[in-house]
Amino acid sequence: MKTLQTPGLGEEHPVYTQKLDSLGRAYSTGKRKNAIARVWVKPGSGKITVNGKELNAYFARPVLQMMVAQPLNVTDRATQFDVICTVEGSGLSGQAGAIRHGLSHALTHYEPELRKVLKPHGFLTRDSRVVERKKYGRAKARRSFQFSKR
Repeated sequence: MKTLQTPGLGEEHPVYTQKLDSLGRAYSTGKRKNAIARVWVKPGSGKITVNGKELNAYFARPVLQMMVAQPLNVTDRATQFDVICTVEGSGLSGQAGAIRHGLSHALTHYEPELRKVLKPHGFLTRDSRVVERKKYGRAKARRSFQFSKR
């Protein structure tokens, strides 16, 4: 029995190349809820700066600090890169998610082969969940006003 081959559909995968600016940094943006993060990655000692502050000064909760550092820990690059990011919008949780998303993309711009490590963990995928809008005739998005029989 013959195997069917469609012309133009081979085992070709897209080739990812290194994308650096004139200062040797990789840049990317990340989004989560209403937060937008701009992230620069450069070779260094592992220092993470968020809006001009240290990571543990900006994010007091250890869960958020861990969330931001996850891409570096998964790829074993925690002590090889310095990360500088500016983030605005949303709350702290959304901002941490936006930084993680942007940092993951910036790492793939610096080292394209890290894509194979980050993709299975879901760090390169934009989490599109946002707050559902409030509807008229209801207390919140889905909650109805209290019902009174009498």
